[in-house]
Amino acid sequence: MSDSALSHRLAAILAADAAGYSRLMAIDDQATVAALDAARAVFRAQIEAQHGRVIDMAGDSVLAVFGTAAGAVAAALAIQSQVNTLADAEPEDRRMRFRIGVHLGDVIEKADGTVYGDGVNIAARLQALADVGGILVSDALHGAVRGRVGAVLEEAGEHHVKNIAYALRTFRVVGGAPVTEPPAGSTDTRRGKPSIAVLPFKVLSQQPQFTYLADGLAEDVIALLARVAGFELIAPSSSFAFRNRDAGAASIARDLGVRYIVEGSLCAVGDTVRVSTQLIDAASARMLWSGRIEGRSDDTADLQDGIARGVISELEPELTRAEIAHIRRLRPENVDAWGHYQQAVGAIALRGWTEEALQELRAHSRRAFELDPHFAQARALFALMSAVGGNIGLLPSTPELAQEALDQAEQAIALDDGSTAVLGFAGCALSDLGQRERGTETLQRALAIDPSNAQAHVALGVSIGLQGRIEEGVAGMRHGMRISPHDRRLGFWGWAMGNLLLVGGQAEAALAEARTSAARDPRLHLSRVLEAMALLQLGREREARAALAEARRVRPALTLQEVARAHGRRAAQKLGPLWA
Repeated sequence: MSDSALSHRLAAILAADAAGYSRLMAIDDQATVAALDAARAVFRAQIEAQHGRVIDMAGDSVLAVFGTAAGAVAAALAIQSQVNTLADAEPEDRRMRFRIGVHLGDVIEKADGTVYGDGVNIAARLQALADVGGILVSDALHGAVRGRVGAVLEEAGEHHVKNIAYALRTFRVVGGAPVTEPPAGSTDTRRGKPSIAVLPFKVLSQQPQFTYLADGLAEDVIALLARVAGFELIAPSSSFAFRNRDAGAASIARDLGVRYIVEGSLCAVGDTVRVSTQLIDAASARMLWSGRIEGRSDDTADLQDGIARGVISELEPELTRAEIAHIRRLRPENVDAWGHYQQAVGAIALRGWTEEALQELRAHSRRAFELDPHFAQARALFALMSAVGGNIGLLPSTPELAQEALDQAEQAIALDDGSTAVLGFAGCALSDLGQRERGTETLQRALAIDPSNAQAHVALGVSIGLQGRIEEGVAGMRHGMRISPHDRRLGFWGWAMGNLLLVGGQAEAALAEARTSAARDPRLHLSRVLEAMALLQLGREREARAALAEARRVRPALTLQEVARAHGRRAAQKLGPLWA
């Protein structure tokens, strides 16, 4: 057969088989055939309802293909629900139930519609491993539908199966109900989380070793992006299926159901490896951001890790910025919990450090967890910024504010104590609310889960420093700031570190941090107050007066009471004579 009669494509494959069919035929062949016909009618109706196509219904088996992974899982859920209901109406020894396996992979399709290939073989192997009446899916399929189907996908281990060279990582579909397939690039209607696919990085150099480096980089970027709050990542086993395919971003987005595409390329220039990365809006194929990171090719030990973290440090804020812009284009009634959360995250970046920005942040984060009571990260953010706002004087420092922040921090931990982001925010809130021992323990748990959580490193450093171990605390803060060099919070973190240095008697170092903080975030008045305090401690009163005047220019509403809240009463007393 000529190559022109065959086509290669990515598809979701559903394979099903009746459990104990031979035994049922031996008991009552006519009733078994009738039950099989009824089950086939269910299969055909639900497969077509999800825009799939039946390939074969030979004997007691079913094979079907779908254009989308979520459609295949939605069909499988509906099929098992209806077929099991039919079976429940029969005597226990005559119930016909099916095993279903679903995989996302390459298939070879003939002109007559028949499909072949490893994708079909893997779906068949998954079917054989599935529970009776259950659904088992591959890692590739799991990565494509995570957060986009109304069911829990529970890890079911790795399995070595016949004629497959590698172990299959499997997931059991537990409970849930089918959902309609969302349009390309849309978010999950339950959780509203936008999804991202990272494509394999292209290699523009001839050296074969760079192919391994490129794949490793893309996998590291996926792993690091998976820790960014508010986004769903498509597993590399799914997105890497598009390697060497001549397909545009919009086409890939439709196949994977994502809002954003990340793609990149790698080339060697002398002893330097240069990695270019782009963030693309999938619906419009418009490039939202591009960046370039370099590393020395002879530094193999740290090259991959360093470049991957460099890419993320630039990509993460651009993703957040793109998502906030997307949300602000929506009608207010269409903004869901994750939309409100993203607006909360962006409130200070848009408005600066003001009462209005903190109130907006609290309002959006509160709305997020009102819409989704299980949204632990929104509760943790609300708790953290309520505590911070009270401590720096931008929110009223009342017992009610502190108690609400404490309650939300504890609720967040209770809801999701396995999330490094939740623990990082909540632990910082607890420490800022005076519960330093509990806060420190929570932050340590956050870092045990993810040692690259910059916010948790900084917060833990502050907590340790405020317990009197200033050098240790400052070292922890510096590490957190170093691993997130483009973080939008660097100005605030630098101010906090400068405060610790000043408390530790290091006025020169505190002054340097205050000025760096002011350069990073010109709208942060706190860094100017710190600068004035450090200058005053160094005996440079005239410069201190100028720094204080700049702080009051940045924040005209600044009072000595606020200074006392943020920097202590002694600082307010010392700066008082410079106020006029």
